[in-house]
Amino acid sequence: MSTHPATESDVPGQAAEHALVEMVERVRQAHDAGTVLRILGGDTKAFFGGDIEGSRLSIGGYHGVVSYEPTELVVTARAGTRMSDLEALLAEQGQMFGFEPPHFGTDATLGGTVSAGLSGPRRPYGGSVRDAVLGVRCLTAAGEVLRFGGQVMKNVAGFDLSRLLCGAFGTLAILLEVSIKVLPRPSSEITLTGAMGIDQAIPLMNRWARGPLPLSGAVCDGQALWVRLSGERRALEQARAAMGALDQAPEAGFWEAVREHRLPFFRDDRPLWRISLPPATPALALPGDWLIDWGGAQRWLKTDAGAEEVRRSAAEQRGYAVLFRGGDRRGEVFPPLPDGLRVLHARLKDAFDPRRILNRGRMYGDL
Repeated sequence: MSTHPATESDVPGQAAEHALVEMVERVRQAHDAGTVLRILGGDTKAFFGGDIEGSRLSIGGYHGVVSYEPTELVVTARAGTRMSDLEALLAEQGQMFGFEPPHFGTDATLGGTVSAGLSGPRRPYGGSVRDAVLGVRCLTAAGEVLRFGGQVMKNVAGFDLSRLLCGAFGTLAILLEVSIKVLPRPSSEITLTGAMGIDQAIPLMNRWARGPLPLSGAVCDGQALWVRLSGERRALEQARAAMGALDQAPEAGFWEAVREHRLPFFRDDRPLWRISLPPATPALALPGDWLIDWGGAQRWLKTDAGAEEVRRSAAEQRGYAVLFRGGDRRGEVFPPLPDGLRVLHARLKDAFDPRRILNRGRMYGDL
């Protein structure tokens, strides 16, 4: 099996290993002293999660592509590698990340993307970041470097630990390298749009999702519906004919604006809630402005309603609500855990980070 020429040369690799040695030493010192560490890459998602008071530990110096196998659809890179650099490399080979990761800034890194567990508009159709991760190399709170997943190291309890670290916000271990699955870029894409309210759009998006249509995005803001189709040109033409009276829209960066929260919807100071629901759930009776994404499964809400009201409304529909941006981050940003899940989270934290030094408070105050 050959390795793509993008593999790091000896000099950058040596610099990265030097950065790793320094990180290991910092973590061991913090562990011995009980010092809380605030782990960051490009720091583009600092707004998401609870506030952390701790000593900054940057993984930005530990960057670079380790290996890339275009024919195998796998890339392995160090956690400090910028997402923009990785996506440019994949584009050269006609490939992409299927989960369409949001960056929220030019310095977004692979480690931060995987740790935050965020996916863009293509997620229901191309899979999540957790689906794409094949293996990781990580640094524990005690300063040990371990490898899970693709290199066949498995926890005795049977957990898929490489995926357990996805969306853990660096509270269990520090990601060092990630092996991640990529997908071929579609040969053609079109965006269709039409005036439509949320009550009409939700059942329509769900009906389309149950069919053979090549969907790769479906968004409604209460005024209009936007649908993206990806695939072979002939298939797109057939799908467009089957979907009825929608107009073809100019691409003009619309899906990137959705992914990166650049639409006018996101530009006011009210708290922004991310609400996850079964996709066919009717519109919730909450005040504020809505943007429906993922064909109905992810809903963004701008509201001044209280956290208890928002979370109760989501829970009544078998969903949950996360305070994504703004609001009072001194309280619970993520939904409170039921007793059983809280015990499980505490046990995982005890196993990975018993002294509670890694990103303590980023997800839950005592973890």
